[in-house]
Amino acid sequence: MSRRQTLQAALGAAAAGILAACRPERGAAAPAPSGSPSGGGWRMPEEAQPHELTYMAWPTRRIWGADLPYVHEDIASVARAVADFEPVVMLAGERDVKAAQRACGSGVEVVPVPVDDLWVRDTGPTFVLGPQGIAGIDLNFNGWGGKQTHRNDSEVARKVLGLEKIERIGAPVVGEGGSIEIDGAGTLLATESSWVNDNRNPGRSRDDIEQDLRALLGVTKVIWVDGVKGHDITDYHIDALARFVEPGLVVLSTPPADAPRDVWWRAYEQARGVLEQATDARGKRLEIVRLPEAAAVGDVGADFLGSYVNYYVCNGAVIFPGLGDRRTDRDGRALVRELYPDREVVQVPIRHVAAGGGGVHCATQQLPKLPRGGA
Repeated sequence: MSRRQTLQAALGAAAAGILAACRPERGAAAPAPSGSPSGGGWRMPEEAQPHELTYMAWPTRRIWGADLPYVHEDIASVARAVADFEPVVMLAGERDVKAAQRACGSGVEVVPVPVDDLWVRDTGPTFVLGPQGIAGIDLNFNGWGGKQTHRNDSEVARKVLGLEKIERIGAPVVGEGGSIEIDGAGTLLATESSWVNDNRNPGRSRDDIEQDLRALLGVTKVIWVDGVKGHDITDYHIDALARFVEPGLVVLSTPPADAPRDVWWRAYEQARGVLEQATDARGKRLEIVRLPEAAAVGDVGADFLGSYVNYYVCNGAVIFPGLGDRRTDRDGRALVRELYPDREVVQVPIRHVAAGGGGVHCATQQLPKLPRGGA
């Protein structure tokens, strides 16, 4: 199964209390788009900073077919794990609300909205903080470069922000949240394959796109790696390859020693070479920690995402994927405990989600907490 479409979203009144500190009462007119991302002083905080809540979405049979019950089980498990540490708002179609609530339990708020699929990282807003409070960037999701049709999912970011009365920043580029990895100190990691691509940003150079990303996210340094075009639906998102643990420390998804020397291995080697020589926005060389990928996972299909770096950092915890390789599940969990010594590492089995080409990070999107006194 390919990694399918994403969601269609809108938040109901149940989430109002959670977000009250971030925006006006419901019923007010939706704010106009910013139109000038660089003029607002916005910056994207690192994922490890405190969250107000996590968004998720409940996928449908139209996307997953006969595999849907197993995917629902994985998503409910992730939602319950996150909900032990921070509020979770699950978006679900009206007909699916009761089933989603039963599966997720009372600790998860299920909101009745039309939803196609679960990849809210890519279709939901990417939130930024600034002197004016909080805003959400709409990255103009287009089905990962038109590979799939998303009549509903392309409206997720706009509808979430409109109904929540959070300012919308309409991005001058097309992309997805999974193609952004920032350290919170001015540095962005990105794959060229998922940004400098005519299926998203035709005719635009890397320099053009970098200028827009700097303005949108408040970064001063972009480290580009090649990635891979056309071999998975995302064109190789960075959140399956490399993540910042903290400024200066990157965890890199590493193929097994006996992995075939294919496009994925070559992309890893190219990225490793770039990262080992790179400096961040502070002028510091990066420390690279290799996190081995799952290998002994059985017959899971060609789209299976064996990367453990697609974990999610929430309040007080790291939600870590369990992929079915006992050795790498165990060793990866132990390594991440060392990298995040002040957080609980909770491993959740997601083999069915991973078979669709995504992971825990792809299925979650954080709403950052606005610091006291502003950003």
